[in-house]
Amino acid sequence: MGEMGERGGSFVAVRRISQGIERSSGCHSTSAEVVTGSTAWIGRGLSCVCAQRNNSDGRLSFDLTPLQEDTLHRLQMRIETVYDSSRVEHQEALRALWYAAFPGEELQDLISEQWKEMGWQGKDPSTDFRGGGFISLENLLFFAKNFPKSFQDLLWKQEGDRAMWEYPFAVAGVNITFMLIQMLDLQAAKPRTMMGAVFLKLLAENERAFDLLYCITFKLMDHLWLAMNASYMDFNTVMKSTRRQIERELLLEEIMRLEDMPSYNLLARH
Repeated sequence: MGEMGERGGSFVAVRRISQGIERSSGCHSTSAEVVTGSTAWIGRGLSCVCAQRNNSDGRLSFDLTPLQEDTLHRLQMRIETVYDSSRVEHQEALRALWYAAFPGEELQDLISEQWKEMGWQGKDPSTDFRGGGFISLENLLFFAKNFPKSFQDLLWKQEGDRAMWEYPFAVAGVNITFMLIQMLDLQAAKPRTMMGAVFLKLLAENERAFDLLYCITFKLMDHLWLAMNASYMDFNTVMKSTRRQIERELLLEEIMRLEDMPSYNLLARH
């Protein structure tokens, strides 16, 4: 399939490199609202792909314990931290992500065509997650370090009967970070939904709960992608199905920790 949309941008997607997927102008369930040529997709495209109205009840009140307030504040500080290319620790995190993904391949520079191998849009990955903050990079790095087999399986699309036109791995990861922030309403001062309250309880018991939920969600998304025989045009639909499944699992009564979620069993460390 060659060109799509009024902009006439061509699609280029293979199993290792996937770039140039455009976001259409509207919110359609079959559109591949993954990537645009600028960070504008973070603000607008993601609201189409991922955001669904929370069934918030203004009468509900979820009071936080001091521990929950503290852990929520620290997570919100992470969410608000923007990637700064002048900060050494941010540069080191980006390099660490490269070598976690491609341990035998030397990275020429932090700005390099090599990044397209991971599924970034261009040679500077920070342009893809700049509007989303440093946490989207941290999520990918946590995934690579803690569940290396699942990370590599998704990066190289090693499992299942894959579509000719695959989703771009890294940019999909940024979408998942945004979807979870929106789903859990993490930028609010306190929970406004039962799901948000449940997550904050889990977060107070495990400060890396957001990163772990990210890994679970990414693996589930790919699992549903294969189950639905999806191609790039179906990314929006798969993301919505992924969100619904995560919501259902978080609200199960028996979920005392994230490891109790059924989808956690999809993850493999080694």
